[in-house]
Amino acid sequence: MLLADQGQTWKEEVVTKEAWMQGSLKDSCLYGQLPKFQDGDLTLYQSNAILRHLGRSLAWHQPEQNLTRCLATDAGLYGKDQREAALLDMVNDGLEDFRRLCSQLVRHNYEEGKAQYVQELPRHLKPFETLLSQNQGGQAFIVGDQISFADYNLLDLLLKHQVLAPGCLDSFPLLSAYVARLSARPKLKAFLDSPEHMNRPLFGARKI
Repeated sequence: MLLADQGQTWKEEVVTKEAWMQGSLKDSCLYGQLPKFQDGDLTLYQSNAILRHLGRSLAWHQPEQNLTRCLATDAGLYGKDQREAALLDMVNDGLEDFRRLCSQLVRHNYEEGKAQYVQELPRHLKPFETLLSQNQGGQAFIVGDQISFADYNLLDLLLKHQVLAPGCLDSFPLLSAYVARLSARPKLKAFLDSPEHMNRPLFGARKI
């Protein structure tokens, strides 16, 4: 999602369950799990490490109409200063706690635990509604006035929950508007509407 919205190209290799169960790929992975990300001679594992790397390293300026890659400083995906970077770390860590709860439900306790999870969902959504309200009245991004790596993480999780629990954002007008606003970004919309994205299971093998 981040790479698509930032106009990047990448090669994605989807690993089938059968290929994974053969064991050779799993044995080659540092922690015995995916995703695996390669950027030149840099190999990373762990989703958050990958996301933060992209947030720090992808920034764009446009001298003479030519997009140029540079280190993310005051115009990147990791905030414009140390204060915003600290807030983004806080947001992203909160998102990962939220994502872990969702993953636990989907993988281990879906049939028995879904009703309680949906009942408690507003408690997990409220902090992000609050953060939006504190930043330009919810009309901008989760932190600051430019999109960040945490925005992509939040959007992904909210889109998944709109499938898992339709109507879950009805009581959160800022989050609802946020999803609509970010999803309408042209490159991001094209990615979200693409067959590659549409045909990918939201929660792995679990059918929702």
